[in-house]
Formats: sequence, structure tokens, C-alpha cells
Amino acid sequence: HLLVDREVKAIVKMEVAYEYSKKRTEFGKQCKFSDETQLLESILPTDAYDEKFVSRNPTVTGIDTTPHYSETEVNTERVVMKNTSMQHMEGGWPKDVDFTEQSDVKRFRKKVEKDEDYQFAMKTLVPRVQRCMKQNNTVNIYEEYFEGIETDHCSEPPYAKGLAVFRDPSPVTRTATSVNWHPEGSSNGKLAVSYAVLNFQDERLSNPNMPASSYIWDITNSNKPIVELVPPSPLCCLRYNPKSSDTLVGGSCNGTISYYDLRKQPNGPTGKCQPAECSVVEKSHHDPVSDVFWVSSKTGHQCVSVSTDGQMLWWDTRNLEEPIDSLILATDSKGGGMTLGGSSLEYNTEAGPTKFLVGTEQGIVMSLNMRNKKTNNGITVFDTGSGKHNGPIPSIQRNPTHTKYFMTVGDWTARVWTEDLKTPIITSRYHNSYLTGGCWSPTRTGVFYVTRSDGIMDVWDISHNQNEVAYSHKVSDVALSSISVEGSIQQGGGKLVAVGDVNGTVSMLEVCDSLAQPQQNEKIAVNAMLERETKREKNLEVREREVKRAKAQEEERKRKEEDGGENEAGNQESEAMRKLEEDFFNMTKVD
Repeated sequence: HLLVDREVKAIVKMEVAYEYSKKRTEFGKQCKFSDETQLLESILPTDAYDEKFVSRNPTVTGIDTTPHYSETEVNTERVVMKNTSMQHMEGGWPKDVDFTEQSDVKRFRKKVEKDEDYQFAMKTLVPRVQRCMKQNNTVNIYEEYFEGIETDHCSEPPYAKGLAVFRDPSPVTRTATSVNWHPEGSSNGKLAVSYAVLNFQDERLSNPNMPASSYIWDITNSNKPIVELVPPSPLCCLRYNPKSSDTLVGGSCNGTISYYDLRKQPNGPTGKCQPAECSVVEKSHHDPVSDVFWVSSKTGHQCVSVSTDGQMLWWDTRNLEEPIDSLILATDSKGGGMTLGGSSLEYNTEAGPTKFLVGTEQGIVMSLNMRNKKTNNGITVFDTGSGKHNGPIPSIQRNPTHTKYFMTVGDWTARVWTEDLKTPIITSRYHNSYLTGGCWSPTRTGVFYVTRSDGIMDVWDISHNQNEVAYSHKVSDVALSSISVEGSIQQGGGKLVAVGDVNGTVSMLEVCDSLAQPQQNEKIAVNAMLERETKREKNLEVREREVKRAKAQEEERKRKEEDGGENEAGNQESEAMRKLEEDFFNMTKVD
């Protein structure tokens, strides 16, 4: 029960005051704090007012000593970055002197040089400038103290961190079908990305406002693309020209080839870019273009494309009305084999200007050498049995250092092949999810990247371990669709990785030095390992042929023995019949 008397409450008021004082001499000194408690006032209980209190029942009261907070949300404005130019004009000249006219400038200089004040100023300033120049020459501020010393990053645990995310500006969700770095790498800072919907009979394809644009991004500005490529049909693949970085070629969903020249645009290398040339639908591929590559030529304008319609076409970008050459991807040029649909393409001038590698929808690898067109059109078909993939091959690429070896990615595995054998020499373990692409590291000989349908990027380092993934990184919650690593053997790099997914988002990652910087003697070690695996596979092939030959000989011997036993049994039967005939004639003989 709580006793309350309102009158007493109103009358009785107690004010507690305490006076703090200190001497004048203690002013300005530092404060000394202590945790000692001091009693200021004590109110003793009394029963003088008991008669004036009444009991109130029931009484409910709530006491809360926690402080009250307010919640405030603040959304900052988005920072929009744009590129601007600045023009520096020469200044400091008198108004009557036009610095663009050489005669006026010379006349003014002669006049100033004859002035005594100018000569005195020069005599005073020249010694000071000479002294500063000597100091700069004495100490080289750009000197590399540890030049030539290679740092070993083997012990560093692998990792990767996200740097930027480039989202498709279109309102319709599309797949980032291909990612291609500028030939100059990260020093130029440009990334070409193609977008399309590759699902067969997808509902989005019926949208009349379906965008077809692809974009070129500046890696320092992820808010807005710098160039918009406007093809007649959405691009499935896009690639820079390595000799002329202002030109690109792309393959569309309707099978046509588009050529872009950024120099011929009215706004310069920015804004919207229309195709400079475009092929005719009737003389192009009948299926979406799987991949396209620039090939080595005297003019630098030739490219090659491959599609799932089973054709491989060569083009001259100066005139795309019809292909300059074509080839049917058939296993037998005489018509006895089957035609395979190309799903990926690889071309490397270091391996040979006439050599191509094609990954097919059927999981079979094909090698083309245009110098040997007399032999099956120059086509070599690799293993069609247990060595082939169990599905389409979305990625195929040669090793940048040892071009004789190449990697294929398909179904749930990644496999390393050599041109000398028709079977893979290294096969990765089966992943938990379907593989959608992959590529080699341009700087690390034994490192390659693999993208998966569950949004994870796996990094393999076969120079250290061929059975386990070196590093896995969760990139997205949806399936990944494309991947590309910047840099090359000549330019270096290898630290920036661009990964695209089915929602049109391209994530740029930076990997650690242990996955980008070449290790000591790595090239020699990886080459020795690949040669060893090649010899082991050759020995297994020889052993398999010997086993087959021995098995065939054993079957032939058994067959001959069975034939010999049948002949002997037949002779015995004929002898018995002859005896029976003789006995019969003897019994029926008339005396």
C-alpha cells in the first residue's frame, strides 16, 4: 500500500544545497578526481504525519530508469563523378604582346633582356638555381633501393577483395555474356561488357522494349558507362582489337557480326556508338554467335567467329557483306561423321597464326590447323569417349606461357590437354555445382580461375596441388556467366579479375600477390609437371593398346581352338557313320 497526502505534499518542500569553496591559491590547478562518497543530506524517518496519510488500494506504478533514445535515418546524396577537361593558356604577357606570334615574342624578349633589372635578377637567381640542380643530381629521389630482388609470396594465404560493381543500366535483367579487358590492361582502365538473354524462349525476349545495348566501363567510375554500343541485336560476345584498341567486334544473338570504330563517332570515344559495319543476316550464322576473335593478318581487320550452327566463318571488318572463308565443324570431311556446334573458341598467335581450338556443345574438343586443310579440312578431333565433357564447353583457352597445353571447362570439371595427345592429362575433381566458365592467369603459369553456377569463383594452383582448390570466393548469389583477368605476359598485371553473372552485374576483384606475382622457377616447374603428366598418359595409352592386343590375340587363339575341336568332332562322327554303313551293307549282302 502507498500512503499519500496531497496537502502535505504541497506544503512540505525541501531544498538541498551545498556550497563548494576553495582558496585563491588553488585556482588554476588541475582537478583531482576521486571515487570517495560524501554524505550531503540525510532525511530521517518520522511518524509526525502518519495521521494525515490515507491508504489507497490498489496502486500500480511503473518505474523505468533507462534513458530514452530517438532513431533517425539519413540518406546521403549519391556522388556522381564525371570527366572534365582543363585547358592551360600561356599567361603573364603584356596586353600589347600576342604570345601566339613568334615575331612579337622575340621582339619583347630582346627588349627585356637589354634591361639592367633583368640582368641583375638573372645574376642573382642563376646561382640559386644551380645549387638546387646540384642537390637534385646528388640525391636520386627515384632510386630503387631493392631493385632486382624478387619477393617470395608462396607463404602468403590467398585472398581476394571486391573493388567495384558495374550494374547493367537497362531496366530488363540481362546476362553479362562476356567480359573483355582493354588491350593495355588496367593502365587504360576500360572494360567491355556484352549483355544478352540467352535462355531459349525466355519471356523477356517477347518484350518490345527489350534493350540491345552493350557498354564500355571505366573501372574508376562504376556509376555510368562511358560508351554505349548499339547493335542491331543483343551481343553474345565482344572483343577489343589487340592492334587497334579503338575498334571492337561483336557477335549477336541473330548470328550477325558487328564492327565498331570509336574514332568515327560524332562525340568522340564517348556516348552512343553505332556499328560501322554489320553483316547480312542471310550470310551470317543461323544461331547466336558463341565467340569471336581477331586473327593475325597483314591488314589487321580480319576476325573469325564460331556458332552452335556448326559453322566457323572468317570476316574482313572493312566489308561484312559476306564472309571471306567458311568451314563446317564436321568430324569427317568425307561426310561420314557428324557436325558439331561450336560453343567456345580460342586463338593465340604465339601457338601459330593458323591454329584454332574449338569447344563444342557435345563436349568434344576440336583443333584446327588451316595449313593442313587437305587432311580432313585441317580438323583434329580429340577424345570422343571417356575423355570428353558431359556437356557443352563454355570456355577453352591455351596456357599463356606454354601454348602447347590448353584448358577446357565443362560439366562439373576443368581439364588440361596437350596437342600431342587426344586425352586430357589433368582432370579436376567434380565440383558441387555446374561450371560456367574459366580462364588462365596471364602472369601465374599454374593458376587458373573457374566460375560456378552457385555464384562462387574457384582458383586452382596446379603447381602446388592438383586435387584441391587453392581459394574459393563468393562473388554473387546467382550463377556466374563470364570471367576475364587483366594483363598479359608482356605487360604484367594479373591482379584484377572481372566476373559477370546472369543478372548483368560485373564484379571487379583484386587478388593477392601470391595469385598474381610469378613465383621463382614457376615456369620451369609447371612445364616439367605437364611434361611428366604427358609421359604418364602416353605410357597409359601404350599399356592400354598392349592389353587390347593381348586380349585380341587370346580371343583369336580361343576361336581357333574351338574351330579345331569342331573339326575333330566332325571327323569322329564321319568315321562312325562309315562303320555303320559298312556293317549295314555286310548284313544285307547276298551270298
